[in-house]
Amino acid sequence: MRTHEQDAKSLEQPWPFTGREDERERVRAASAAGRPGIVVTGPPGHGKTRLITEAVRGTGHARVTGTPEARGLPFAAFAHLLPDAVSPQRAVRILSGLRLLVVDDAHLLDDASAALVHQLAVHGRTRLVVAAVDGAPAPGAVSRLWTGELLPRLALDPLPCEDVAHLLATAGLEPLTVRRLHRMCRGDLRLLRDLVDALDRAGRLLPVPGTRERAWRGELPVTPAVRERLAPALERRARGERDVLDRLAFAEPLPLPLSPVPADLDLDVLERLETDGLVHVGDQGTVTLAHPLHGPFLRATAGRLRARRWAGAPRSYTAALEAEQRLLARRIEQLDVRPVPTPVGEWLVAEDAGLPAGYAAVRARFARLRGEVRDAAAWARQGLRRTPGDVGCDEELALAEGELKAGRGGDVFARYDCVRLGAPERVAGTLPAGSVVARHAEALSRGDGAALDRAAEALEERGFLLFAAEARAQAVRVHRDPRSARMSRTRAVSLARRCQGARTPALAGLVLGELTARQRQIVTLAAAGLSNREIAERLTLSVRTVGNHLYSAYSRLGTGDRGALPSLCESA
Repeated sequence: MRTHEQDAKSLEQPWPFTGREDERERVRAASAAGRPGIVVTGPPGHGKTRLITEAVRGTGHARVTGTPEARGLPFAAFAHLLPDAVSPQRAVRILSGLRLLVVDDAHLLDDASAALVHQLAVHGRTRLVVAAVDGAPAPGAVSRLWTGELLPRLALDPLPCEDVAHLLATAGLEPLTVRRLHRMCRGDLRLLRDLVDALDRAGRLLPVPGTRERAWRGELPVTPAVRERLAPALERRARGERDVLDRLAFAEPLPLPLSPVPADLDLDVLERLETDGLVHVGDQGTVTLAHPLHGPFLRATAGRLRARRWAGAPRSYTAALEAEQRLLARRIEQLDVRPVPTPVGEWLVAEDAGLPAGYAAVRARFARLRGEVRDAAAWARQGLRRTPGDVGCDEELALAEGELKAGRGGDVFARYDCVRLGAPERVAGTLPAGSVVARHAEALSRGDGAALDRAAEALEERGFLLFAAEARAQAVRVHRDPRSARMSRTRAVSLARRCQGARTPALAGLVLGELTARQRQIVTLAAAGLSNREIAERLTLSVRTVGNHLYSAYSRLGTGDRGALPSLCESA
C-alpha cells in the first residue's frame, strides 16, 4: 500500500522520461549516420536537455554547453575539447573528427563558439544536436542554423496534462491538483518540480479522505525559483504598473470590464502591460492577467496591508459559477464535451472556498463523458465535502469509480452504454438520429470496421475520448484487413492512454492481440506492476531480453508508455 512517506522519498528521484517518445525517435534519426543533425528549441524548462540526453544515450558523442558567465571568452564552451590559443580554422579541423556533437544552451554560446558550431554545420562532417531557448537572444551564427536551413528544427510543445500526471504519479497527487500545477507551469518542468518539492516539504499536500491521494489547496509557495522566474516581469515594475497588476490579481477569477473604465485602472499603463505581454484584453472588452501563475504570485507576495487594500469587499461568484454550470450542461445536451473554460469553479477548488454540489455533479459528469474518470471522481468529492450525501455527486462518484454499468435511467448516455457494451440492438432507433452516438451504434450493428473508425473520429472531435477509444477497439475486432485492424488498435491505445486508467469491457485485452505469446506474457506482468528485473527473475530470462520484448511490444502497440498498460490489459 502506498504511503505518503514513500511518496515524499520518491520526489527525490529523477522523474521518468515521459511523453516525448516520438520526439526522441526524431532526434535519434536526425543524429544517425548520414544525417546532419537537428536543432531542438523550446521555452525554458520544457525538457530539451533531457530529450537529447535520452536520444543520444549509448552513442559516442561529445557535449558542450553555453553559459552566461563565459559569453565573453572565445571558445569557452569548447575549452575541454580544444588546445589553448587555437585558431578558428584549426578548431574546425580538430572537431571535424567528432562523429556527434551535442551543443546545449546554444543561445548562451560566446560568439567564437557559435561561429565554430555554424562552421561545423556547413562542413557537414560532424553531426550536431543543438538545444536553444525560444525567444532568447542568440548569436546570429546559432539562429542561422535553422533559419538558414542548415539543420532541421524541432520545436517542443508543452507536455500535455496526461503526461504531467504520469510524471507526478509517484507523488500521489489528485487530478485537480495535477491540472492546477499543469496550468500554472505551462510546460516548465523545472518550475513544476520546484513547486511540488516545496509543497511536499512544507506539508501542504494534504490527504484526500477515502483515497490514497494528496491535494494542494491555498496560496502559491513563493520559492527562490518561482521568484527568480517571475520577479523580473512583476516585482521591478513602476508603481503604477504594479498597482494595475495587483488590481487584476485580486479580481481573479473574474475579468475586469473596461467599459466603463474602472477608476483605479490607467489605460496608458494597461497599454504598456499589454505590449509587454503581461495582460490580455478580450474581445468583449475585459482584461485579465496573461499568465495563470502571475495572479497567485502577486497575491502571495502582496503583504497583508496591500492585500487588504486590493481585496476590498467580498465578491460574489454565484452568477459566474451558475453561468459555467449552464454552459457545461448545455454542452452535454448537445453531445459536445470539448474543453470549455471553467475559471470560477477551478478557482473555488484551488482556494478551498467550497463548491456547490450541483455545479460539482455537472462538472464531474462533463469530465466523465470526456473519459477523464479520475477528474470526475475528484469533482464529485469536492461537491460532497460541502454537501455530504448529495445524490448527484454520489452517483457521479460511483460511476467514475466503476465505469461501466448499463441501463441506468433513460437519458441518451444511459442508452448509449448498451452500444459501448457491444449490444447496439437493445437501443436500436432510440438514439438521436444522425448523432455521433447513433452513428456508432449503426456501424457496430453492421459490423463495419471502417464506419466504426469514422464514428470514432467524430466522437474524438467532440471530446468523447473514452467513447472514441472504445469504438476503435470494436473496429479492431471486425476489421478483416490486418493492417486496418492494427491501425485501429494503435489509435485505440493512444486514446485510452488519455483516459486516466478507465477500464471498460470494450478496452479489455486491447493491447494483447498483436503480440507474440512471450510478449503477451511480459506485457501482462508489466501491467501488473512488476519491474523488468522482477519479470526476468520470474520467467528465468535476462533483464535485457525482457527489455527487448517490451520495446518490440511497444512498437506494435503504438505506445511507449508503461503506465498505459494496466488500463488496457485484462489482467490489470
